[in-house]
Amino acid sequence: MSKKPPTLHTTRLATLGRASARHPWRFLLVWALISGITFAVAVLGVAGGSLFSRLGSGEPGVGGEAHDGRAIVERVEPSSSSLMLQLTGIDLTSPQVASVATKAVADIMAIDGVKSAVNPFVFAGGPTDPQAAPFVRAGSDRSGMLTVTTFDPGLSKADTKVAEAAVNAVYDRMTRELPSGAQGAVGGGNLLLGEILHQIEVDLRAGEGIALPLSFIVMVLVFGGFIAAGMPIVGAIASIFAALGALYGFSYVMDLDASVVNVVTLLGLALCIDYGLLIVSRAREELRAQAAGRPAAELTPAEIQAAIGQAVATAGRTVFFSGLTVAIALSGLLIFDAHVIRAIGAAGVSVVLIAMIVGLTLVPPLCALGAHRLLAKGTETAPEDGVFSSLARGVHRVPWLVIAGCLALLVALAIPTLSMRLTSSGAELMPVGTSQRDFFDRLAADYPLMSAPAATVVGRTSVAAATAYAQEVKALPGVTGVSVRPLGSEYAAVSVRTAGPALGDPARDVVTQLREHRPLYQSWVTGQAAGLIDFTASLAARAPYAAALIVIGTFVLLFLMTGSVVIPTKALLLNVLSLGASLGVATWIFQEGHLQGLLGFTSTGALESMIPPLALTFGFGLSMDYELFLISRIAELYHHNGHDNDRAVELGLQRSGRIITSAALLVVIVFAGFIAGKMLVIKQMGVALTVAVLLDATIVRMLLVPATMSILGRWNWWAPAPLRRWHALHGIEE
Repeated sequence: MSKKPPTLHTTRLATLGRASARHPWRFLLVWALISGITFAVAVLGVAGGSLFSRLGSGEPGVGGEAHDGRAIVERVEPSSSSLMLQLTGIDLTSPQVASVATKAVADIMAIDGVKSAVNPFVFAGGPTDPQAAPFVRAGSDRSGMLTVTTFDPGLSKADTKVAEAAVNAVYDRMTRELPSGAQGAVGGGNLLLGEILHQIEVDLRAGEGIALPLSFIVMVLVFGGFIAAGMPIVGAIASIFAALGALYGFSYVMDLDASVVNVVTLLGLALCIDYGLLIVSRAREELRAQAAGRPAAELTPAEIQAAIGQAVATAGRTVFFSGLTVAIALSGLLIFDAHVIRAIGAAGVSVVLIAMIVGLTLVPPLCALGAHRLLAKGTETAPEDGVFSSLARGVHRVPWLVIAGCLALLVALAIPTLSMRLTSSGAELMPVGTSQRDFFDRLAADYPLMSAPAATVVGRTSVAAATAYAQEVKALPGVTGVSVRPLGSEYAAVSVRTAGPALGDPARDVVTQLREHRPLYQSWVTGQAAGLIDFTASLAARAPYAAALIVIGTFVLLFLMTGSVVIPTKALLLNVLSLGASLGVATWIFQEGHLQGLLGFTSTGALESMIPPLALTFGFGLSMDYELFLISRIAELYHHNGHDNDRAVELGLQRSGRIITSAALLVVIVFAGFIAGKMLVIKQMGVALTVAVLLDATIVRMLLVPATMSILGRWNWWAPAPLRRWHALHGIEE
């Protein structure tokens, strides 16, 4: 087949590659400035606080009934932060304990910014007063008590120094002058958030500390030299700094959850290493073609520029398409209602584009400067037959058997997704043994009446009507307690308690029953379990639209690249299988509690609610990465080099198989940073994406793609006649 003339996109990429090879130091200076500025601003905080100081954490809520009901409560009873002191090893009948506890409350109330301070001794009857029951440790020995300090509602919105001073003052007073022999532990939402943010920062640094050195070692083995291996790593470091700078900018226009930093920056790191590996490999191949067997030292500047230009025009085109494909996949997150998911989507798109730009403008000038070192092992052209082409030929001999075996494996791995449950953990995100996780675990066990009710029915009604409705609620299965309180003059609230945790099955069942058995007045069922139910319903409602955006966008890009409607369709179907399998493995591990000791986590009996949308979109983007790496080479060999379908697949797999497997190994190393971290949601994401990459780079790309392409033959490249004519005029070819 005759080669089509280059289009504008190819010409521009080739021109960009030659320019970067002609003026490499200019490109490097620009990236050095970008990296230095973003590091200083986002990490060192020279502009008034680092990125980590601007992060938050909370449940991934959405609009809906639970949100509306909570908003009504907030208008009447504005939420405020609190600090709690758990004391154990005390005798509540001791006069010394009573004296110390009473004085502590008086001292805390004198601190500016404190709204209230309560322990059992503020009540008329002391620890035996029925109203004091929530503040007395449960159990027969009653050897502990709880002091709860609540701050003014507006304190968190006031000057941060004032708020910090108030919290520190209360903390100091709580931990000073404890009763003789008492042991104390202090906890609260602010302390939990601080511990989570600190763990995020530690996990990020640890992840990078694992990923960068190991990636460098692997690339030394892949490239056979330190210089070539260092080029993608330099690009990855620049990408991390630029990504942190982008996230810092986003923190001024949207609230960023603490998990965003780990997920987004390590994804950018993985992609940048992928793209760097591809560009450096193709640059070495084009430099060998230019040298044509001559010593590397004889390469002229013009030949180096031509080689880098051709590398960017070919591999750079794949990087460009891959970046767009991953960006489209992550843009699917913008469809969802949850603010935290949209924030990850927006930040993720920007970081992916940064990785793409790094691959196109930083790695090529590095290749130009190190051109002679890239060929230190010789300039001979690599053989066209090898391990991967032999693998493809073996698959071509028994394609139906390969397809049946691979599909059976993927379906078996995906089965656990049928029983997948979602949750939205708080302190459970931290590992057992950390101070705030242990504090809240003890709080739930020792002071059950302090826990939030399983559900609250907020109604536009009188207290009398709400009380009458509460009598009906008492009869519902699973309800262990009901209380009524007024919310101003217009509303009343019915609080409903159940056995078990706030997001356990009894709580979820009660929410469902309450929404099926409404009172006669207007009502809203709210609470943590209700919020999770609304969140999962929102995911289900929005998922088809997000999937449509991703499918259509990816289909169009692959069609523009290949001129085929079969290849995009097949790629999408195979991705669905591999991603379903990855979620199945994550469900089997984290929901069913397998491998807890090995991976260092405590199962909550569910997956975190953010995992399915994030794992599917991120995993889809990474899967399409390898699809583009392989298909771009096969299409080039089929359309432009005149090879038949099977031979194009064999040669394409031979030339890209080493890159795909190396890239997958490097991505797995990067995601090992996720798995090694302490945060449960990050660990779950790491496992899901690691499995997705491993399955895609092995089962799908090495076996299923060659098998299906062998069976379809020339039909791989089929498109309806109108689309073929349109592609001939507008398709993007090399």
